[in-house]
Amino acid sequence: MSTVAPTESDVLAAAAKIVEAFGTTNTEEYFSHFAPDASFIFHPEASRLDDRASYEKLWDSWLADGWQVTGCQSTYQLVHVFAGGAVFSHSVATQTRSGNDPENYTIDSYVERETIVFRLEADGSLIAIHEHLSTVPEQAATEATGETA
Repeated sequence: MSTVAPTESDVLAAAAKIVEAFGTTNTEEYFSHFAPDASFIFHPEASRLDDRASYEKLWDSWLADGWQVTGCQSTYQLVHVFAGGAVFSHSVATQTRSGNDPENYTIDSYVERETIVFRLEADGSLIAIHEHLSTVPEQAATEATGETA
């Protein structure tokens, strides 16, 4: 393991690339930021996804159902760096559209908390090795989107 810690700005830049790719449903770009052995915990899913391939399979099933991310905003960002990697957490507001019939799309918006663990690679780049998504209390979701109750 590296004895070097990434900079906070490098972590923020790596996280921004993930958020941007997710927010435009850019599948190839999005998954390029995760290690093949990355694991994923998503509150709506029944079990942990133990590798990127498992998540890609799930993602492909969403796409087949007409799912698409139409927007994604990251707020309340926090970075903890350590030798060999970093932990990034934030609130994320996501807008999606689903369905294959343009006359009957389903539009959803939700706010969640997300943690991404990064590993510092030998070339100095950061790769995500774990992502954990959780729900937020209604008050926190309202604050994250700037809406008033």
